[in-house]
Amino acid sequence: MKGLTARQKDFIHFIERFSVTEGMAPTVYEIADHFGIKTSTVFAHLKALQKKGFITRSSKARSIALSRKVAILERRKLPVVEIPLFKKLEAGKRSDSSQNREGTITFDSTFLGGDVNHLFALRVVGDAMSGLGIFDADVVIVRETHSIRRGDVVVALVGGETLLRSYYPAKDVKLELRPANTEFESLALPIEELEIMGKVIGLQRQY
Repeated sequence: MKGLTARQKDFIHFIERFSVTEGMAPTVYEIADHFGIKTSTVFAHLKALQKKGFITRSSKARSIALSRKVAILERRKLPVVEIPLFKKLEAGKRSDSSQNREGTITFDSTFLGGDVNHLFALRVVGDAMSGLGIFDADVVIVRETHSIRRGDVVVALVGGETLLRSYYPAKDVKLELRPANTEFESLALPIEELEIMGKVIGLQRQY
């Protein structure tokens, strides 16, 4: 990437890796901790990257995102996979019907651990998970799996509604679906009343 210092390139690679593996953007403090530098230094580098058009930021929490400029450059040299994009899901399994499918998105396959199967993307509706940096109109990358741990962000079907929430086992054979926004309430439901479609492993955001 021409016009960037070695440290600025390191910042871009870290932001990209963190966003994919954690499903949200890193904070200034997390960047500072990773590189062992002061937050003031992080702010200076982020300001330079934003001025050069390589990242975007806003006043929202975890709003650091790589710009389309970086995506285009990276796509030229990294293997990508096409993932089906949906606006909602149906019970039983992910539906491939044209009624629910918006199209496809491309995603860097090097961040998928070699497993590019059983993936789908879902467009986020609402700000129930805004506290984790997942906002309305974002696109989350989801892996269909039964290997889900406490605190994972999952896609669940409840009464025909598609929900994006954090997964927490509860008492009495129940599961809690916890939002990351105080304006929304947690749901504690018997296991048989919901269906976990997969867990979020990545995020894409467009500006």
